[in-house]
Amino acid sequence: MRLALFDLDNTLLAGDSDLLWGELLARHGAMDVERVQRFHDDYHAGTLDIEAFFDFQLAPLARHSWEQLDAWREQFVDELVRPRIPPAARELVEHHRAQGHELAIITATNRFLTTPIAREFGIEHLIATEPEIEDGRYTGRVHGVACYRTGKLVHLNHWLRSRGLDYGDLAETWFYSDSHNDIPLLSAVEHPVAVDPCPRLAVHASKHGWPILHLRRSQGLTTH
Repeated sequence: MRLALFDLDNTLLAGDSDLLWGELLARHGAMDVERVQRFHDDYHAGTLDIEAFFDFQLAPLARHSWEQLDAWREQFVDELVRPRIPPAARELVEHHRAQGHELAIITATNRFLTTPIAREFGIEHLIATEPEIEDGRYTGRVHGVACYRTGKLVHLNHWLRSRGLDYGDLAETWFYSDSHNDIPLLSAVEHPVAVDPCPRLAVHASKHGWPILHLRRSQGLTTH
């Protein structure tokens, strides 16, 4: 199997879905967007307390009904996500699809938010942080480990095992990401690609000879 893995935020999406979701909920009085921004800044600085972040980020899922959450999520995708998908990101996905590669989004963002985004790309497989559900409601906690940093390797291994596979069954692997937080997974695949990388990842990619891809330029797919 040839597997193409894609990070979501600031990679396939020209923006951060957690931050955008926080902005939407702040409009409805359901979240403090300033705290969202502080967590966002910590993520880019490499100092994010992932447990504290998810305690905060998942709390609205536990406080509100499925009907309300679904309505907000539909608004989120329509108003904030779909306009931020660069044409070149869709082109990249279709490039791999046309070659018959297996496609998966792998993201730290929780499954509730990212399921419709994966659907927007026509990508069946989504590897994401799992919000815990008990008695038909979200608890506000993470089920298992967060799909973050080395947690992405944990989640990828679990996903492969669930399909009766392991790394030895992969003929080729690609991973596209913007963030230095994804260096563990980028280092584990055969074809790591830095996409519109943050400064720390740009330095690391250049040092290791990884391709750098720009998806937000109007002329489409470009590398250097």
